[in-house]
Amino acid sequence: MTQFLDRLERLFAERGAAQYGGEAVSQLEHALQAAWEAEKDGATPELVVAALLHDIGHLVADHDEDAAEKGLDDHHEELGCNFLAAQFGPAVTEPIRLHVPAKRFLCSTEPAYLNSLSTASIRSLKLQGGPMTPDEAKEFSDHPYCDGAVRLRRWDEMAKAPGLATPPFAHFRTYLEMCCGQPE
Repeated sequence: MTQFLDRLERLFAERGAAQYGGEAVSQLEHALQAAWEAEKDGATPELVVAALLHDIGHLVADHDEDAAEKGLDDHHEELGCNFLAAQFGPAVTEPIRLHVPAKRFLCSTEPAYLNSLSTASIRSLKLQGGPMTPDEAKEFSDHPYCDGAVRLRRWDEMAKAPGLATPPFAHFRTYLEMCCGQPE
């Protein structure tokens, strides 16, 4: 467990300074802001960890950070879920896997949400399949991790504030330790 958590910390130290998908924050800033929003919202430790690690797929991917700008869906949610599944249970990995479908869901069920998306998020939405159809939205709403994924998605959208002060990565290590070692 300790080795894996050290590896996560190294990933953020080595690759976290990269720009987050066309936004004005880095990957690390985005992760810390999302986790901090989850913590402030009183989320479970598993959802705080999911918020912190929801975009880990971007850090472990073998492609450029600007995949969306090149018209490619990098499926980072699946990469991240697969990378974490040996160490974290579904209460962490499923919201991560579902945070992209949650964006599609919210865009189809809340018109104001779609209108609130950044330019970069709208670009990636198109690559990810656009808003869900009514049938897709119904199926998604029935998923046992729908609520967690939707909460994560909202924190994700809030986590794009340049220069926002957050606790450091080390602050969230306790959450990681609480949740790690509970694989699926």
